[in-house]
Amino acid sequence: MSQSWKDYQAKNKDRFLNELLELLRIPSISAKSEHKADMQKCAEAVKARLLEAGADKVEIYPTDGHPLVYGEKIIDPAKPTVLVYGHYDVQPAEPLELWKSGPFEPVIIDGKIFARGSCDDKGQFYMHVKALETMVQTNSLTTNIKFCIEGEEEVGSPNLGKFVAAHKELLKADCVLISDSAMISLDTPSIDIGVRGLSYIEVEVTGPNRDLHSGVYGGAVANPITILSKMIASCHDENNHITIPGFYDDVLNATDEERKLMSLAPYDEQEYKDDLGGKELWGEKGFSTNERTGIRPTLELNGIWGGYQGEGAKTVLPSKATAKISTRLVPNQSSEKITAMLLAHFKKIAPAQVTVHAFEHHGGEPYMTPIDSKAYKAAAKAMEITFGKTPIPVRGGGSIPICALFEKELGIKIVFMGFGLDSDNLHSPNEKFNLDNFYKGIETIPYFHKCFAEMS
Repeated sequence: MSQSWKDYQAKNKDRFLNELLELLRIPSISAKSEHKADMQKCAEAVKARLLEAGADKVEIYPTDGHPLVYGEKIIDPAKPTVLVYGHYDVQPAEPLELWKSGPFEPVIIDGKIFARGSCDDKGQFYMHVKALETMVQTNSLTTNIKFCIEGEEEVGSPNLGKFVAAHKELLKADCVLISDSAMISLDTPSIDIGVRGLSYIEVEVTGPNRDLHSGVYGGAVANPITILSKMIASCHDENNHITIPGFYDDVLNATDEERKLMSLAPYDEQEYKDDLGGKELWGEKGFSTNERTGIRPTLELNGIWGGYQGEGAKTVLPSKATAKISTRLVPNQSSEKITAMLLAHFKKIAPAQVTVHAFEHHGGEPYMTPIDSKAYKAAAKAMEITFGKTPIPVRGGGSIPICALFEKELGIKIVFMGFGLDSDNLHSPNEKFNLDNFYKGIETIPYFHKCFAEMS
């Protein structure tokens, strides 16, 4: 079986890559309304590729936003079923001037695919499509496989909950398999055992009822940019601890054993700094870099603007300033509770000279994968086979809001098998996906299905 997989994948690897490149050329940006047609086009392309790979049934389901693609290959209802989740939508590509090539004109440089969505998540969900094709063409399927590929993950999956709740029977499975995550490296394989939750808000501060001449009014009228900046800065103390009252109340602290396990992952702090181009790192006192990005909650400013931003100078005291702020949450924290806390806090700390309008964009819950589950054990065994090493369990710093949703609505556990790298510039210019990682994913995924079937 393994040799037939290897032979088929070697014979078709160039075609696999070219198909992915075609998918990457579609600017499926869910956050921008002008790309609505591109979203439909991409959904149709995903449907076509699933059918070509051997799926028996593929449907495009409309939602109140962008369409969702469902596909399935059912070989025997008595056999275990794996639900593969992914998303075909991508982040906006700005700032465009920082890209080495067009974000939707994929290029291969030094064995890496540079394009928006190459890793997050087109390249990673497409590994599963090609794994399906491999197993179908070699007559070696051991599980039923279902696909749920949505088009709104990058905007918080606002319509996925309704879809899942309305289609529980359609999505019925024994586990959910997701590759929208990362690993340490090809030399040191790892499996994410958890992702952080998310609360994302926007805060608008208004001072005067119009933009003012900064010479005539400066010094007498509160500047909204200054006020907002002070409000945001006050959210961290000298130890970079978040100061919002009650923020840490529900935090489930990682055990000493888990922190010890995390420390086994190879890490070179100087290499980390060199990669980022910075002299020193920043973060909550008392925790390592990997702990700060995995087991601790955070608050970050994602964008801030106000006043004149055009060419040259304009001496203006702006009427408004706006910021987008996100928190990453850890087990036991509730995104709903934290969002309410954030909105109330920014209104409370605003001085009398300004008014504050604050509102939620989206959020999601943190999620932990039990390492004693059949799905986790199957993923670990599959990686042991193809990597020759036992993968290290780690916590991911990002958020996948749908994880808790799947467990709540379908009553099944999720396992992460990501083949991307933290250095793949997700959400940034020059996003990339290593070809070796892409092909390694296609090689490994069939073993997951084989191992999961044997353990079920």
